[in-house]
Amino acid sequence: MAKLEILIAPDPRLKQKAEPIGDITDDIKQTLDDMLETMYAAPGVGLAATQVGITKRMIVIDVANTKEGEAPAPYRLINPEVIENSDEQSVYEEGCLSLPDFYEEVERPATCTVKALDENGKEIVIKAEGLLATCLQHEIDHLDGVIFVDHVSRLKRTRILKKLEKLKKLGAVFHQNLKEQHEL
Repeated sequence: MAKLEILIAPDPRLKQKAEPIGDITDDIKQTLDDMLETMYAAPGVGLAATQVGITKRMIVIDVANTKEGEAPAPYRLINPEVIENSDEQSVYEEGCLSLPDFYEEVERPATCTVKALDENGKEIVIKAEGLLATCLQHEIDHLDGVIFVDHVSRLKRTRILKKLEKLKKLGAVFHQNLKEQHEL
């Protein structure tokens, strides 16, 4: 397994719509495992392929509270789609591995039903509520080029994306300076 590089907003690749997966190859299965390793290392509870620069419709999720002794319970989902949402809404403070250290309250349907294929090509249906429902909707949004700040006010979204752009520029200068020092 290998850790993958997580794209940071406002990277334009995060706005790309992912393509459906036809055949589930060994490469697809390996990528799902790599995505899980990347998500756990970050640490996070969900990761979409688009967040690691892969425009394929696949996500990984694990909302188990391992700090409280729960065993890991990862989902590897291929071509996931929300087939039903509740009218009832809930609000969660969401974060994202592609928007590190930024959190905002987002309102989404309280429950959802998602249909997908597992890593073996078996169709599964997940009826989710709470954190799992929020996470599924969040990650499927990524596959459609939507990031969680697209659900908040324009002012908050602009503020967050400008801060991230500034941090990326500062980071790029910092990394370039380190590289130049090592070349001397």
